[in-house]
Amino acid sequence: MKPLQRLLVLLALLSTPAFSYAQQVIRGVVKNADDSEVVAHASVIVSETDQGTYTNTKGIFELKVSQLPVKLQISSVGYATQEIEVNSEEPITVLLSRKLDLGQEVVVSASRVAERILESPVTVDRVNHVAIRNAAAPNFYEGLSNIKGVDMTTSSITFRTLSTRGFNGSGNLRFNQLVDGMDNQAPALNFSVGNVIGITEMDVDNVELLSGASSALYGSGGMSGTLLMTSKSPFRFDGLSVNLKQGIMHLGDPESKARPFHDWAIRWGQKIGDRFAYKLSASYMKAYDWVANDTRDLNRNNVISSLKPGGTRENDPNYDGVNIFGDEASASMASIAQAFQAQTRAGILEATGGAVDIVALFNTLPANATPDQIGMLIAGLPEPLRPAATNLVPFHFGLRNDIFGGQLVSRTGYAEKDLVNYDAYSLKTSAGLYYKITNNIEASLVGYWGRGTSVYTGADRYSLLNFQIGQYKAELRGKNWFLRAYTTQENSGDSYTATTAALYINRQWRSDADWFGLYSGTYAAARMQGAPDSVAHATARNAADAGRYLPGTPQFDSALARAKRISIKDGGAKFADNSDLYHYEGQWNLSEHIQIFEAIVGASYRVYSLNSRGTIFADTTGRIKINEYGGYVQLQKRFFDDILKLTGSIRYDKRDGYKERFTPRASAVFRVAPENNIRLSFQTAYRFPSTQDQWINLNTPGSRLIGGDPSFIQYFGFDVNPVYTSESVAAYRASIAGGTPNPALLQQATFSSVRPEQMSSFEIGYRGLLTPQLLIDVYGYRSRFKDFIARVAVARGSSGNPANAAVDLASPFTSENFSFVTNTDVNVTSYGWGIGGEYRFYKGYTLAANFSSDVLKDVPDGFIAFFNTPKYRYNISVSNEAVTRNLGFNVLYRWQDKVDWQGTFGSGPIPAYGTLDAQVSYRILPAKIIIKLGGSNVLNKYYYSAFGNPRVGGLYYISLGYNL
Repeated sequence: MKPLQRLLVLLALLSTPAFSYAQQVIRGVVKNADDSEVVAHASVIVSETDQGTYTNTKGIFELKVSQLPVKLQISSVGYATQEIEVNSEEPITVLLSRKLDLGQEVVVSASRVAERILESPVTVDRVNHVAIRNAAAPNFYEGLSNIKGVDMTTSSITFRTLSTRGFNGSGNLRFNQLVDGMDNQAPALNFSVGNVIGITEMDVDNVELLSGASSALYGSGGMSGTLLMTSKSPFRFDGLSVNLKQGIMHLGDPESKARPFHDWAIRWGQKIGDRFAYKLSASYMKAYDWVANDTRDLNRNNVISSLKPGGTRENDPNYDGVNIFGDEASASMASIAQAFQAQTRAGILEATGGAVDIVALFNTLPANATPDQIGMLIAGLPEPLRPAATNLVPFHFGLRNDIFGGQLVSRTGYAEKDLVNYDAYSLKTSAGLYYKITNNIEASLVGYWGRGTSVYTGADRYSLLNFQIGQYKAELRGKNWFLRAYTTQENSGDSYTATTAALYINRQWRSDADWFGLYSGTYAAARMQGAPDSVAHATARNAADAGRYLPGTPQFDSALARAKRISIKDGGAKFADNSDLYHYEGQWNLSEHIQIFEAIVGASYRVYSLNSRGTIFADTTGRIKINEYGGYVQLQKRFFDDILKLTGSIRYDKRDGYKERFTPRASAVFRVAPENNIRLSFQTAYRFPSTQDQWINLNTPGSRLIGGDPSFIQYFGFDVNPVYTSESVAAYRASIAGGTPNPALLQQATFSSVRPEQMSSFEIGYRGLLTPQLLIDVYGYRSRFKDFIARVAVARGSSGNPANAAVDLASPFTSENFSFVTNTDVNVTSYGWGIGGEYRFYKGYTLAANFSSDVLKDVPDGFIAFFNTPKYRYNISVSNEAVTRNLGFNVLYRWQDKVDWQGTFGSGPIPAYGTLDAQVSYRILPAKIIIKLGGSNVLNKYYYSAFGNPRVGGLYYISLGYNL
């Protein structure tokens, strides 16, 4: 018998007992006691059992029981639980009364078991589907930035990154994000690509945010937080739901005219009997993206860059605009002149059999020789040598008169908006099949697939064009256990990098060598003729840029199209990625079998399968497989009539190429008064080097990025042809420009295997109800980090002969740059605290506020930590879902302090900013329709969320929702 047939037979056998006895049917409707409106999705459970159902969108339920009478428990969010006894099959009507439910939410993220949020041993926040429905932000993911302690980076309208407790960025390797239990990181990146794939907004049941260390239960990456998103069950949320959102953006934007915003979503859930249900959902968002046009001048190197105050293309010959690309190609005019002189001299010596040394001949003239003197010397040369000698004149005499000095010049670049596709869209679909084998065991098959166009900021600005990710899961879940297997399938589509695209276009009409040669020669000639420095530079650029492809012309468009088609490893801009992830895990709650304490055990196995066809990783010979496995145990014990709850857990993890990791966690929760608890915890966390940290082999404009795997030592021959630190190479070239070359300045760099990062954290917190209407949550923490993963910039000669290192490294055209991963010996400490409160008062009005702070301490001078977190931030909101029977509103103001941003793309200040989000909703209750008018950043004060990212303005929308 085939495995699938055996599985179907087993499922049939398991489900047979559920239908083998006579049943009685209880029917009823659940309504709001205040206004008799139906209560949809209310839970109806037979008391002291797991048997139950939910009301449908009309508030109606039907429940089969083996015998009567029975007691039923009926509950719903925002209502008091009611217990009634049912003695017959006559239809019943249940009236639920409104009730304050502050602090009563149940969370599972903090301990991997269900517990009230008031009793959580660590800081956790929960957002339910009602709060999501009433959010002011245009989408639920953007609205998560209003949780205390949360930072959000906006690289694109479709690419947002959440962070907590520091190390904010466009891609956070220290923050986990799970959708229905699936880690939805992109396998090639090791971080989530925002909400490009995953749950559509209409299918979100709840979101839980676990701030701080979480590796003890969730594994690698959970150093600063873990986000868990759970979708709606079709057994509870059935029927058709539709939401049509139309808006406008780019009002008052100097970079773009006003543009429309579209966001349409649909969901269908259906129960078929008591055992089977399915759901389908889809959403489509389309907009013209925010435009990144920061033209400030960068002082770039191949690891981290800083701003040059006041620099422009007009006053800085080596200008490198933040969002201008192609100007990363930079060279020293003195080095260009030396290289040209050496090449010309060698060519003439070869042509004349060593009879004519043109440099020696020129040296017979004075440094300030007149044009006539130079012309007479050249006229005395054989005619075939005269053109080469004439071309050498400005370079030779420019060097002798120190005209070039140490001046670097850069090629003329192109604006990001001329290179990157800003037609952003996001198409997300999902489907699920669910079958209840018994009342306690459910099997499910779920799939999520997303496709979109976005822009992401890393070491470059990446145009993620038609990027795709799919996730597919099979799960078997019991009352106290689960088994799941899922896979993530990544496809980079037509994605490419902005910088390499610009460099490719520039090199199509003139090579770097020719451009820099023409520029340097023209500059020297102009200076020798008495032109001022600024005029000489302008003359040189005009000459070198003659024939340049201009945006909007057929030549430019054709070159850009070719750049996007040609692989980055072949000199183009396109990168290919079809990497996959496979994950298997299970968990068992043993508490029913162990009377002394509550216990859970779990284990997982993961495989990364990297496939970039040599464009990103060192995988030219085939896929790279990385195996990772781990397990965890958690014990929990309550003392003194639940006054004290102690929890301890430890996790073991092992990954190919790295030593095993043990990650412990311990916590205590003290009940100091009814509904008031103090929590203490000690947690540890870690992250294995990312797949790119380990295996990247990417040729970028500044350098070749390589991973920290030991195999790269032999692959690049670092053991026989060493590399030198970028700082020492820069000092050596400066000595050449100063006229006293000093090869002794060159210092060799050492390649070492990279280790996992580590951190430990202490936290104290309090959460409690000061009154039934007022909830307060306070926390403070201290975290210690070690073994930071960083990059080191190095260089060596391109000749391959280490004996010629000094000669090769004198010019960027005869050297090759590398940037490899390493660990730092620096240990740093972060501190933080936060306080939040929610007060529910007169007729359903809610006032909420939170204030938080994160600070990095003990940072040595010159160390780059990429903390990127404001010292202070706060949120204030006022809302009421039902000001009247039909009318509701939500207004929220968010502010964050300035940040001195550090990133591989560039570094610089991000000013403080505040945004105001607001919405007003009107419900047509009999038709189950909600009309909402709202917006984010409604004051339209444009702001930067990160260095190199676009400025974000206001977005205004109106939506029409059915059955939300």
